[in-house]
Amino acid sequence: MPDLASPTFWIAVLQIIAIDILLGGDNAVVIALACRKLPDAQRNKGIFWGVFGAIGLRVILIYFALQLLAVPYLKIVGGLLLFWIGIKLVLPEDENEHGNVQGSSTLAGAIKTIIVADAVMSVDNVIAVAGAAHGSIVLVVFGIAVSIPIVVWGSKLVLALMDRFPVVITAGGALLGWIGGGMLVTDPAFPSVWREIVPHTAYLASGLGALLVVVAGKWLASRQRAPHAIIELAATGAEKTEKGN
Repeated sequence: MPDLASPTFWIAVLQIIAIDILLGGDNAVVIALACRKLPDAQRNKGIFWGVFGAIGLRVILIYFALQLLAVPYLKIVGGLLLFWIGIKLVLPEDENEHGNVQGSSTLAGAIKTIIVADAVMSVDNVIAVAGAAHGSIVLVVFGIAVSIPIVVWGSKLVLALMDRFPVVITAGGALLGWIGGGMLVTDPAFPSVWREIVPHTAYLASGLGALLVVVAGKWLASRQRAPHAIIELAATGAEKTEKGN
């Protein structure tokens, strides 16, 4: 059992909650889409059982992820994946991302849609939570139990805060980079001599990982915006030319 009086335990819990909120907002959208065709009397049941099944499946996936992370080189792979997940979080969202989620007119169909969609979409969540949990399934269950109600019932508030304060998204990307950097240097295959040569290796790697995600994400975002700005400028110029004629 983990030490509940340890600051490390509660820092990990807060990290898991933050990950679930940042990466779980999409799941609230999926739940709404899957249940939108249900009669009002069945909608709450669909949401409850769909979320219940999705949570159970996610805990099982994270449990197996925790076991796999003990295998040499898999933490390195997981850390690199977290870098990419963090960068994607910093990049602008695709507005049509949920267009392929179909609603169901039956309770069983809606529950199945929620569970399957959540399993497909939760790969990033599973990797991030497994990295933050440091091998403790108790941390995983506790963190998810606290964060799921926030995601399901408070998703609109969370998404509104993210829209109003973009720094929240940037901080979330940095958090994933921090966890990813820490995973890299705790892999069994990582040369232990580096931990002796470089002081505070884990903190240094975590800080560099957070910095890498933020810098790379902002750079890629600026690259994405540049073509759109050129197109808008060209369109504005064409309109002025037409008006001049």
